[in-house]
Amino acid sequence: MVVLTFPISEFQERITKTKQRMADAGVDILLVTDPANMNYLTGYDAWSFYVHQLLIVMIDEDQPIWVGRGQDASAAKHTTWLETDHIIPYADSYVQSEHKHPMDFVCDLLKTRKRETQTIAVELDAYYFTAKCHMRLIQGLPNASFKDGTNMVNWVRIIKSDQEITCIKQASRISEKAMQIAFDTINEGVRECDVVANIAHAQISGTGEFGGDYPAIVPLLPTGDKTSACHLTWTDERFKNGDPVIIELAGCYKRYHSPLARTIVIGMPTEKMQHISDVVIEGINTTLDFIKPGITCEEIELVWRKVIEKSGIKKESRMGYSMGLNYPPDWGEHTASLRPGDRTILEPNMTFHMIPGIWMENMGVEISESFRVTETGCEVLAEFPRELYVKPNIRLA
Repeated sequence: MVVLTFPISEFQERITKTKQRMADAGVDILLVTDPANMNYLTGYDAWSFYVHQLLIVMIDEDQPIWVGRGQDASAAKHTTWLETDHIIPYADSYVQSEHKHPMDFVCDLLKTRKRETQTIAVELDAYYFTAKCHMRLIQGLPNASFKDGTNMVNWVRIIKSDQEITCIKQASRISEKAMQIAFDTINEGVRECDVVANIAHAQISGTGEFGGDYPAIVPLLPTGDKTSACHLTWTDERFKNGDPVIIELAGCYKRYHSPLARTIVIGMPTEKMQHISDVVIEGINTTLDFIKPGITCEEIELVWRKVIEKSGIKKESRMGYSMGLNYPPDWGEHTASLRPGDRTILEPNMTFHMIPGIWMENMGVEISESFRVTETGCEVLAEFPRELYVKPNIRLA
């Protein structure tokens, strides 16, 4: 039995919008290898992206074709709206072979359909589209014209439907729960890995009304001096009195994410850390108040930058990005970024993770919010106090 998260009409609308982008770019066929884009267009959802899989979107056909490993074809039947004749598996002899490649299978399939001379776009910068994939396509289809189709579907995804927003809001409830669990369990003497185990349990168990999914990024937990490095995970070391701890996590529901970051100090924060936190919070508050449809991403970043520069603080990296549906290794959509030069105009139902972290030589502070652009402003998705958390020094027996 197929249980789809969205009605078939919504998937068909997504296909139509994708084909419009294909037509604008002069593309006959789009090969979609990004698992999030495969999910977005068909509903396909399985941990099968470690082998080559893709959708073939042809501009003159109503349904895309799913191509993947034979033993994953059943997953396509269970999770997509595609008819059976649009689910075409390849034999296991193509898997991690020195002599055969799944893109050879794709080339043969396109040849049988008389498509070998058409213009084909591929997602050149997608994580799961390898150099060998591209090489085998070029070798197998020497008379085709190839174009870069990177992010063609991603830009369709940037404006969410109301039902997608509902999924992201449910993910936000899981984010709140997981962050509260982190705050409750971080104490002097507790192992970092045990805190993350509690976070992961909260992420997957979800709420009493709905369960969670695995997030695209594992919980990040840099501690002490390592808070200067934003993307560290956890160790089996124990928290010490005076340690700052950055927690960055996300709730995930039906593959839709709502990221959230907070900073905790075990004991008393230093004067410097408290000052930076106050500046970051002022910047977030001012920036959120500014956000509304019709402004650009770079205008948002400029508001934030002006606030922090008054206090002598500079941030070189972007301070946010569009997010939502995704698979490992990232919950970002790879489209709009809140940074100088990005002139993407905000529209209702765009969703962003605003993460204006400040990382210095031996310390860092992260306080982030995910938000939805509304008709008149923005809606912060998670309800969790926006502050530097100071955890009483409670030593476990």
